Amino acid sequence: MISTLTLQKQATEKNKVQIIDFYNEATEDYKFWSKDFNMHFGYYIPFKTCVFTRDSMLNQMNHQVLKRLNLSTTKTNLIDLGCGMGGTMRYALKKHNTLTAFGVTLSDFQVQKGNELLTNLNGTILKENYNSTSFKDNTFDAATAIESFCHSGHSKESIQEAFRILKPKGTLVIADAFLKKPSDKLNASSRFAHDHLCHHYSLEKLETIDTMVNNLKQMGFKHVKAENISYRVAPSVFHVPFAILGFMLKKLFTHKKLKRESLHNLKGSFYALLSGLHLKSFGYYLITAIK
Repeated sequence: MISTLTLQKQATEKNKVQIIDFYNEATEDYKFWSKDFNMHFGYYIPFKTCVFTRDSMLNQMNHQVLKRLNLSTTKTNLIDLGCGMGGTMRYALKKHNTLTAFGVTLSDFQVQKGNELLTNLNGTILKENYNSTSFKDNTFDAATAIESFCHSGHSKESIQEAFRILKPKGTLVIADAFLKKPSDKLNASSRFAHDHLCHHYSLEKLETIDTMVNNLKQMGFKHVKAENISYRVAPSVFHVPFAILGFMLKKLFTHKKLKRESLHNLKGSFYALLSGLHLKSFGYYLITAIK
């Protein structure tokens, strides 16, 4: 008889394969979402960012994450855990000339294309699992995880690895969606949105914000602060239906067939929008934690 632990490991490995396939095939689609290849949602500030200009909000999210890292003006090492195409890395490197940045991803496509985009910048993307990297203990001054830890269900392994490779007093900033209540306490509509969001985006699950904060503290992080920024993120989320429509029309007019991974991406984006409408069940948070 197969044990529960074995089943969990098999499910994790299956999800890992799905993530790799998803990003190898669908990453190029993100250029339609962001010319800077920012593979995340944005941060809106009235009279500072334009609600109609998506990239201004997406780059403002990069700015808000970096702001909470309190990067030194002296030589600093940054790790982006689940870096995608390196959009946040490029933004950071252009803003901080004393910075060295590394990113990790499981996607060969993201490693190749992301490193091409990092040409002439002091950054490198490696093909590694953010739950188990090759870096030595106490290597980095700062770490980011923008909409990436959700792929492993906001697991303790992700937190533990971030803690291990950060230097003492190093800062971790997480930007991601979380549940406000356990998944078994969700109503039917919220559970539907959660389950379909996870399926189409290849997420193991979304953790509750309270559990995530407690896990960070238990791992040894200090001064853990969680900010609910759902209303700041909402304007960029509402770009989703227009982006989906525009993307599909582009494929139609260029007579290109939608790939399976692209369809999953589009459906995942729709369920992200649907989840965002359930404000009692879901929230988008910026979490800051210091080792």
